[in-house]
Amino acid sequence: MSVFTAVILVCQLSTPPQACDEASAIDVISTQAPNELVCMHGAQEVVARGALREGVGDTLYVKSLCRKG
Repeated sequence: MSVFTAVILVCQLSTPPQACDEASAIDVISTQAPNELVCMHGAQEVVARGALREGVGDTLYVKSLCRKG
């Protein structure tokens, strides 16, 4: 069974989605996931528990990546 890494990027609304990466994000959160479904679905929960949740939708947005391995 493969392990996945969920990478959650929190970027400024002024950053285009294609430019939102680990270098341009104001916060990067990584967590392990047992499968791809959990990898993508769990990102919302992680951000909801974080300090930056208040700015999401106003000045920030979230981009999720799922990496195998």
